[in-house]
Amino acid sequence: MKVVVLQGDGMADEPIAELGGKTPLDVARTPNLDHMASRGILGLTRTIPRGLPPGSDVGTMSVLGYDPVRYHTGRSPIEAASMGVELGPDDVAFRMNLVTLESVEGGGEIMRDFAGGHPSREEGAAIVADLGTALGRDGLELHAGLSYRHLLVWRKGESRMRTTPPHDLTDKPVGRAFPDGPGADVLRDLIERSRPLLAEHARCQERRVRGERAPTAVWFWGQGKRPRLPTLRERFGVDGAVIAAVDLVNGLGVLAGLHRITVPGATGYLDTDFRAKAEYGLRALAERDFLFLHVEAPDECGHLGDPQKKVEAIENFDEKTVGPLLEGLRAMGGDWRVLVMPDHPTPCALKTHTADPVPFLVYVAADEQKPRALSRGYNERDARDQGIFIPDGHTLLERLLRR
Repeated sequence: MKVVVLQGDGMADEPIAELGGKTPLDVARTPNLDHMASRGILGLTRTIPRGLPPGSDVGTMSVLGYDPVRYHTGRSPIEAASMGVELGPDDVAFRMNLVTLESVEGGGEIMRDFAGGHPSREEGAAIVADLGTALGRDGLELHAGLSYRHLLVWRKGESRMRTTPPHDLTDKPVGRAFPDGPGADVLRDLIERSRPLLAEHARCQERRVRGERAPTAVWFWGQGKRPRLPTLRERFGVDGAVIAAVDLVNGLGVLAGLHRITVPGATGYLDTDFRAKAEYGLRALAERDFLFLHVEAPDECGHLGDPQKKVEAIENFDEKTVGPLLEGLRAMGGDWRVLVMPDHPTPCALKTHTADPVPFLVYVAADEQKPRALSRGYNERDARDQGIFIPDGHTLLERLLRR
């Protein structure tokens, strides 16, 4: 049996006036998702347990079948696993964003861009390499990730300070959001020392000359110590692969014992190669029985607050990723099962995540033989109207694998 989990990060949303009071999922042309929703199981589930932050770390852990209440220790140690950065039991990892802070009239700063203008992989790596040389010291290590997403490791460090995800601060004042509490002085010092370095960095200056936003500071958040997860092989006896462009999802895949597959052209943004992800996914299924495929683009567009771009991202996901995968599964024949869901909503109006329930669909090979399709599509409204609600999203994968 082949099992595929497709995660469209942040696809779920709220009704938007610009879209005629509909959500991006409702407006987007998604014939493949709608085909599966009309014949399979469609409902709502909660991926963010009450009391936990509505981040992709918590939500994706639920999608992969792990109870975040039991296993979640923080976002950044998961990303460290993806990057091959070993953490000791007392080491603390932090996500380090390259961000654009902007002074405003009357004093103070706002978070103009939590992604620092979305530098390329090469630009981000060059910037962090130089920051590491200038800012790193014994016990403090900077590791380059992808684009604006990077990592700080504090060996035998402090984790009890309050930090704030930068995407929660878009266009908002940051004065009260800098790290606060035990050990915060170390992080604040790194932030302040990064400012002149980024102001003078050649890659940042080149971006400004081109009229593009550039990073002006680093920002730390999502700290935690390494988690311990049983692998999916240990739990369900499956051998699988993970395809993603972001370290968080790859890290969860690695911790779950999945084989990491790197896809050329996978950027974690709207320009990602949606079709290549499907092609590499089908190759993986030729050798393995389980595939977890993640697409980041809808979430990024939600953070931008751009409904039209989010619709475009969802349509690309459906046409170039979901469609080819579905055709490939049909060609393989035999028993196969597909689970589609986001990890959380990312409403364009809020530009950040919420903990609201998300639509899920389950589609299996036998559904192909159903003579009639129901009049419903893959969107929040139709999922709610089915009356199916799974309170603990992390139980969906086990239901799928043991069904």
